[in-house]
This record gives sequence, structure tokens and C-alpha cells, in this order.
Amino acid sequence: MMIVFLVGFILSQSLQSENEIQTYLNRSVPYVGTEIPRIDGIDGTGIKVAVIDTGVDFNHPDLFGWGPDGKVIGGYNFIQEDQPPLDTNGHGTQVAGVIAADGQVFGIAPKAKILAYKVSEDGEGVSSELISRAIERAIDDGADIINISLGVNKTNAKIERAVNNALEKEIFVVTAAGNDGPGFKTIGSPGGNFGSVTVGATYNNLTSSLVATLEVDEKPYTVIPMVGSTKLEEPIIEKIIFGGFGKIENLKEIDVKDAILIVERGSDVEGELLYFSIKESNAANAGAKALIIYNNRAGIFLGELIHEFMKPGYKPQIPVVSIDREEGLEIKESIKNGNEANMHLFYNPDFVAHFSSRGPVSSFYLKPDIVAPGVYINSTQNNGGYNFTSGTSYAAPHVSGAVALLLQKNPELHHHEIKSLLLTTVEPVSDAYGQEFSLHEAGAGRLDIGNAYNAKLIIVPPNFVVNVSSDNRIAEKQFGLKLIEGTFDNFDVKFEGSEFIKFSYVLEGNNLQIKMNMTEENFGDYEGKIIINHDNTRYVIPFLLHYTLGSISVNQQVQKLFFDIYHPEEWSFAKISVTNSKDGKIDTTTMTPNRKASIDIYENSEYWVDAKIRVEGNTSSAFNTIEISSLPENSYRLEIIDIPEKPIVIIAGIVIIIGIIGLVNRR
Repeated sequence: MMIVFLVGFILSQSLQSENEIQTYLNRSVPYVGTEIPRIDGIDGTGIKVAVIDTGVDFNHPDLFGWGPDGKVIGGYNFIQEDQPPLDTNGHGTQVAGVIAADGQVFGIAPKAKILAYKVSEDGEGVSSELISRAIERAIDDGADIINISLGVNKTNAKIERAVNNALEKEIFVVTAAGNDGPGFKTIGSPGGNFGSVTVGATYNNLTSSLVATLEVDEKPYTVIPMVGSTKLEEPIIEKIIFGGFGKIENLKEIDVKDAILIVERGSDVEGELLYFSIKESNAANAGAKALIIYNNRAGIFLGELIHEFMKPGYKPQIPVVSIDREEGLEIKESIKNGNEANMHLFYNPDFVAHFSSRGPVSSFYLKPDIVAPGVYINSTQNNGGYNFTSGTSYAAPHVSGAVALLLQKNPELHHHEIKSLLLTTVEPVSDAYGQEFSLHEAGAGRLDIGNAYNAKLIIVPPNFVVNVSSDNRIAEKQFGLKLIEGTFDNFDVKFEGSEFIKFSYVLEGNNLQIKMNMTEENFGDYEGKIIINHDNTRYVIPFLLHYTLGSISVNQQVQKLFFDIYHPEEWSFAKISVTNSKDGKIDTTTMTPNRKASIDIYENSEYWVDAKIRVEGNTSSAFNTIEISSLPENSYRLEIIDIPEKPIVIIAGIVIIIGIIGLVNRR
């Protein structure tokens, strides 16, 4: 049993009054362009979105009603099977609110209906078995979209098969990337699924997206600016010092002048109210340039410097950020001998959140697919409330809601065509220094529903990976084009990529054929974009190009794949991995210059081939793909079944009895 964890977390916050909360409502929903379809009356009517999570609080006024006449029209409780899927945790209610809240808060698609599948009671974890069963149940219940804001940090075959089954039934599947960033290769199942749309998290919008970055000895940490802090013109780069609880007496004992100070939240004196504003004043008066406050309990929090209990005339003097307790303690332990820290505060709505999981998942396709707001999302909470939430859990339902709007407008389109509209009409995502995030961090870019809604062109595939090598420097790719409206009269193609790549294209009917020719021997992996301008809409097709010194060719003979390796230098050994794109199954074999290699195949599919070639003590890669469509339908693979020890004994006994009876009968 695989344990799967929820990929959202709650930011504790002290904004309690209705007016204060109202200032934070409905930020991300209009920011991603929902106002454009709403002008046309497109609001998700008639679309059913399955939420596989902790259930949904269908007593919440914004998600009210259980049954055919309610917001939550169906679903299933896999935890207590004789009870409706009522959320007692809050996570599923927050996710559903982003999709379809209809009350004080408006979701992306407020008139869409929810199918709630409760696979966890407390949000701590859930078995992969229940997620798989919930996906199958959503298929049977006629879901148009499945939102899965759950995940593991590695591939799970059972979940992958269930997601693939949904995709084959023309159901759109949206998955959260996970909160295991900022490291690369941190997306697991179901976020790593080839066919689903995997969503990473960005910050919110221009008016609420003061973001902060912190690095200590070049290691990044997740920090949140406190309400009342302002942006910096340039980063603060200074030594970092621990200052206890930030009291005056704590700071008298140390030299904090021009330092970045880190202190613990709260006080060591029971009942003492040591407000953040007091800690900030103490730090600033002692000469510190910035202040970090780590939590005195698990989790991260959103703090306020400006509040009703602050001293008269108080005004923040230095920037203050909050940090998770675990990371705060880690920093505290690491600075015993003094370290240098880099802190920056700036406005950036499309800054990829530090926690958002990154790719790559595979050398043959791109993940995440897209990013959407997932920080400071104020959504529906259990018991009729609202709360700030952060995580890719809340980025994913922004995309699910967007799909609901596009399906309502274009019910005749296939799910892969809706996917194309979403992924090719994104907005670029840049870091604090104006550099676009890589494909492994931000996918194609940030969701823009308005652009997708107004798009008149479908491009398939919406992104791609190509392989070139020293003996084959030309990559070609064909795209299918489908006009929703208009003609190809206003059609233009541009290339954004490395200078040594010569790009050309030909448009023939509804097909766009592109060619990329390597003019130099700059081996490595390269990202780029093909930009199509059509009828005043800009479409982005990101790509990853593998330019390798060696290469591997693949040939099919009946039910076998045979391989040949080329390398300009003398090679001694190669390990070859072949992945079935349909189910992720991997077969491996080895090869030497004097011994050819092959593997058996049993299914018509696209196969991804990855060769690790050993050359004079070093290893280099080579890639290839092959599409198989000629195998007979009755091809099969003998599977080894894992049978427990006791049943094996019973089966052995039966075999012996059958053998004895057979001997007797032959007499």
C-alpha cells in the first residue's frame, strides 16, 4: 500500500474581521482571466468535476447541498462507506471552493457541479488503492473532469493505470505537482502521468503578491513577507545571527548591527504578548537590516506588523518575513559559526512558489505542464468559514475550473484539444531578475483563461521533446492544426532558442512541419519555444531538445525491438531502458559492441528508449522513440504473480493431488 499525501497546507493568519478578509477575496480568480468568459455567461453550467480528496463540506453556504439539487451532486465516502462524503478536515472543501464556490467567494466555474470522493479522514495520508478506486468510481459516475490534489513523490503504477483509464474515456484529469520543491525531479504520481495536466504553483496577483526569497549559504528557504513589510529595491546580503525571541535583553548580548536577524515566534515567558511589531522595533533599534521569525509550532504562518495592539505611531522600519519552524531551526543550527544570507522582497505575481515540485519526470515529456496561483488563496473552509491556503493543491483546481469553462463553451472538443488551448495560451513566468523560469519549474507558463477562451486555433501536440545526435543533426516535428474559427491568412511562426539551431517550417493545409538543424557540436539539453501568432493571439509551444554525442537506433521485427548504438568514440557497454508510454512499464537490457540486444513487446504503443553508453569510464546518454501499431490484438505477456506463502503450499498440494489422480486414471 502506497501512502499518498495531500499537497496543500494552510497558512495561519490573524485577519479575522469580515472587512479585512474581504480585501483578500477573489484575487486569483479574476487574475487568471475568468472575467472574459463570464461576460458571455460561461460559468461552468452542466459540467461535473470530481474532487478526489478529504470530501467536501456541502453544508458550507458557498458549496451548499448534497444530492441532485445541491452543489455536491454525488460522490462516495471510501472511509465510512455508509455515510456521505462530508469533509471533516478542510482540504477537499478548499479545493472544491477554488473550482466552484458560489456565494461570498466565487470559484473559477461557480455553476459547475461537484462529485466528492472522500479517500482520507484527517488529511494525513491515503492509500493508493483508494485513489485508484475513486478514479474508477468517478469514471462510472460520468465526471467530465477529475481533480487530484494528492500525490506521492515517486511513480505508482496502480494510480497511473487508473488515470490512463480515465483519459481513455475522454475525461480530463488535472493533478497537483506536489510541494516537494524547490529541488528538481520531485514530481511523483499522479502528477508525473504523461497524459494528465500537472499544475505547479505561483503567487497570486499584483496587489497581493509581495513575495520574499531567502538563501543562506546559497540554500533557498520558503519565507513569507509579513503584512506591513514593503518591497526592497535590491536584495539584502549580510551575515545572519540568531537573536533568541527578539527581546531587548536578547539583543543586548549580541552585535546585530547590519545583520539579518532570525528569532523565534512568541516568548519564553508564559502569557507574555510579544507582538511581531515589538520584535521588529527591537531588531531595527539594535541596527539589524532585516528580521526572520520562525514559528514556535509546526508549519508556516502569515504574520502582521500592523494591528490594533501596536504602539501609537508605530511604523515598520525593516523587512520582516516568517518561516516554517523546521526550516528556522535548521538555519539556527547552521549559523553557529556565522553565515551569509540573501533576502529579497519584491512584487511578482508569477513567481513560482519555492515549495512547488519541479520536473523532470522523464526524458521524453515535460512536467509540470502549467502553473497557476497557489499561494495566499482564500477559499472555503469547513464550518462555513474561509482561510488562506497555499500549495499546488490549490493551483490545480484553478486549472480544473478553467477546463469546466472551456468544455461548456466547446462541448464538441476532445480533452487533448482542451489541453492544447490551456497550454499554448499561457503567460510567461519570470523570476525576481526577469529571467523566465525553466520548463522543469513552470512548464509552459501561467494559466490565462481569457487567452484560452478567445483562442481560435488548436495545436497538437502543445509541447514536445526531440532527439538529435552527432550522426543525425536534424530534428523534424509535425503539428496538427485545427481552426475553431477563421482562416490561416494571419499566421506567423517564430523560433526562440539557441543560436546554433537553424529553424525552418512549412505550413501545408492543417499541418505545420518544422525542422531544426544543429550547426555546431554543442552537445547537451536545450529548451526553447516555437511562437505562433494567429489572428492577434500568441500561442507558445515549448520544447526540450536532447543533443547527444552518441545515438541509438531501434527496429521492430514482429514482437521484438532490436537496437544499434553509434558513438564516435570507442564504447564498451550500454544499458538500454525501454518504457511503454501507455502504462509506464520499463524493460531493460544490456549491450556490448560484440553482442546485440533486443526486448520483447506485447502492445501497440509508443516506446521510449533511453541508452546509457559507457565510454572510457564515462557515461553518456542517447534517446529514441518508436511507435508500434502492427502487433496482433492477441499478443500477451506471461506475468509472474506474487502469491503469498500459504496459498503456494495449498496450490502445491492441489497440483500433487491432481498428479496422483492422473496417475491412477492412467492405470
